[in-house]
Amino acid sequence: MNITIEAIKEQHNKVAEMIAAFEANAKLSAAFPITVNFPRPNAGEQYVGSIISADGKKREHIILLPGELTGDNWDDSMTWAASIGGELPDRVESALLFATLKDQFHAEGYWTREQDAHDDGYAWMQSFISGNQNDIRKSVKYRARAVRREFII
Repeated sequence: MNITIEAIKEQHNKVAEMIAAFEANAKLSAAFPITVNFPRPNAGEQYVGSIISADGKKREHIILLPGELTGDNWDDSMTWAASIGGELPDRVESALLFATLKDQFHAEGYWTREQDAHDDGYAWMQSFISGNQNDIRKSVKYRARAVRREFII
């Protein structure tokens, strides 16, 4: 093997890049010292993702439960979700479901658990066609999926 100054400089540059990447990662880890242990979903469940609020107070894993309720009003959808050990997702969780597991949903509307802040006769739904969320009269029939949460300690 023939050692040249060019070969040494090339190796030196590679080591310098590795050191810079290591230092950048260390700075990032120091700035955001959050470690997350991921849960093991039960049979039929799917891991959706983790939600950590900007203030760090809301820290939870979201897990999609198996099964679906087809074509029911908001109140019955809420009851169904509770009967299988979950809840309807909130609006943030619904957006995450649309972004990550869209293929697990029909191209229709799905109820969220959030009611309209100004009219208790309305609740929010997530469209799995457009991705939009709309407040809709609770008596309208949409699909429902349930999630469960595991808090991050």
